[in-house]
Amino acid sequence: MRLSPLPEADWDDQVRMSLRGMLPRERQNPEGAGPALSTLVNHPELTRDFLIFSTRMLYRNSLPPRLRELAILRVATRRNCAYEKTHHIIIAQEEAGLTPAEIESAMRGEALVEPDITVLRAVEELEVDSIVSDETWAALSEYFDKRQLMDFVFTVGCYGLMAMAFNSFGIEPDHESE
Repeated sequence: MRLSPLPEADWDDQVRMSLRGMLPRERQNPEGAGPALSTLVNHPELTRDFLIFSTRMLYRNSLPPRLRELAILRVATRRNCAYEKTHHIIIAQEEAGLTPAEIESAMRGEALVEPDITVLRAVEELEVDSIVSDETWAALSEYFDKRQLMDFVFTVGCYGLMAMAFNSFGIEPDHESE
């Protein structure tokens, strides 16, 4: 791990406040927060601000959970982010109802039905060219309204950023989620 989790002795009120919107008070400690959040709180102000955005992308996203998770799993796989893959496989199954076969397919960038095909194609375009092509945008517009289109682009970007951070900091999945 390039950046170590913040030692428990250094968890002050500022650190705990940075996690307030994400974790209940009883989990605002290194063990309760897990390796990712315990590492991010080395920079409490940045963590607080980023968690506002990333929490919105996960919990208050206008995308259907199934399509959100397909996109996140593909980003995590393309970015080779073990932490994201591990956590979002669980979310995809338990909260979005994806089967193990659908999850494996999404991680390979393959789908058999719409709108999954279009969502995965849009992820590829954003990852490669940082833009959704006109053709794919039109296809996405068949399934998503304006807010959902915006949430889609920001979801792919948010999870791409998170993967870069987690990979660069050396954050590995915690054992409880494996």
